[in-house]
Amino acid sequence: MASIKQQILSGTFYTAVAKYSGILISLGVTAILARLLSPDEFGIVAVAMVIINFFNIFTDIGFSAAIIQNKELTSDDLSNIYSFTVWLGIFLGGLFFLSSGSIAKYYQNDQLITLCRLLSVNLFFSSATLVPNILFYKEKEFKFIAFRSFIIQTATGLLAIGAALAGAGLHTLVIQPILSSLLVYWISLRKHPQKLRFTFGIESIRKIWSYSLYQFLFNMATYFSSNLDKLLIGKYMGINMLGYYEKSYRLIQLPMQNITFVITPVMHPFLSDYQNDLNRLGHIHEHFVRLLAFIGIPLSTLLFLCADELILFFFGSQWTSSIPVFKILSLTVGIQIILSSSGSFYQAGNSTRGMFICGLFSSFTGVIGILTGIFYFHSLEATAWCICIAVSLNFIQCYLQLYRYTLRRRMIRFYRCLLSPLLAGVLSGAAVYSLSLLIPDWNLFFSLAAKTFCCAITTCAYMQCTKEYDFIAKVRTICREVMLRVGKTGTT
Repeated sequence: MASIKQQILSGTFYTAVAKYSGILISLGVTAILARLLSPDEFGIVAVAMVIINFFNIFTDIGFSAAIIQNKELTSDDLSNIYSFTVWLGIFLGGLFFLSSGSIAKYYQNDQLITLCRLLSVNLFFSSATLVPNILFYKEKEFKFIAFRSFIIQTATGLLAIGAALAGAGLHTLVIQPILSSLLVYWISLRKHPQKLRFTFGIESIRKIWSYSLYQFLFNMATYFSSNLDKLLIGKYMGINMLGYYEKSYRLIQLPMQNITFVITPVMHPFLSDYQNDLNRLGHIHEHFVRLLAFIGIPLSTLLFLCADELILFFFGSQWTSSIPVFKILSLTVGIQIILSSSGSFYQAGNSTRGMFICGLFSSFTGVIGILTGIFYFHSLEATAWCICIAVSLNFIQCYLQLYRYTLRRRMIRFYRCLLSPLLAGVLSGAAVYSLSLLIPDWNLFFSLAAKTFCCAITTCAYMQCTKEYDFIAKVRTICREVMLRVGKTGTT
């Protein structure tokens, strides 16, 4: 347990370096663009990105997880799969390019034609990059991934800011995805070169197809549950309303992308080594669920209580209509952060079929919730509440299935992992709310900083007092190690 914990922590550290170093650039770009572009323009780009994300599902077909899980693939197999993804990328990019007119006509907005044609380039590189890029994860080269990500985020972020200030307008929002995909492809192929063959490599694909098929179907199911809201809101409630909703959704995604996406990409490459030891996987899972719950649940309460400050500080007063939706969606953050760890354990347990069933249920409840909110209640807030309920139902069924059929463990083990984090969330929420009563007229920045500090201190104090995590002992150990090293250096 200690060995894999250290390995995952090491990989997580380098992934975190890349993610967190890019947060300031990401927030800076978003803050600048939110003041230079209108909600309508953000809504237009949101539509284009939702559609291209659908095409992106077909660039993978579940191959990434299958390549990591399968330990018997040869270099010839990888070259064959790479060749298949190149031809697939050409086909998908061309299809998306030709579909741009129909997409623009459906949404009655001609600006979508140019945006979709530009983004078709992104589709090709997303597909062609798959094999050389996933080999970094298979071989656990997280340090290189971190530095590559940092360089690309910095370069494309600065270019996007420069383009916005130069008056590029709407097209600024597609600069980052296009340039990022191009740079990732170039760097990945230089590090892990592949031979391009004029074949579809069907024999090699058959080796991973039984595993990748359900991963692909899961990706399809989760796509619809994650993006149908934007497609329908843009069509039936207007591009302007989609802009408000998309801004709330994007801000909610930031903590999840920069917390769970730091940990989850690291997990499957390591967990796949224990695919035949379900008891070990179960112990590791409970460890991570507890950790994620202590992060996610207090964070969810903090986001709910800081909704006004976050929206107004980052985007400006013209986005106040996003605040109610943001508050409602913030209630799902803790659940989604915990839920993010489940996929890696389904994959490592060779249960992509179970993951697909989980995704199918999630899609069904998500679609019902979205349709109910849009067509029955005719309200953005009601739609957000329906999504919140759907996420909660998905959380329950996902872990029932994971524990009963994949890990084959009693559910009581899972529930015990959540009790203490829930109490920490209640206490931190009470502390932040009490503080908000004392500082109603503070500057936005200072109010946000004070509430964040209050939440963090309360949560850490609870963990220290209950011995969930002994911060003091950890600091003492670090200081002792530093002193020993200094002493050895002085003696030398």
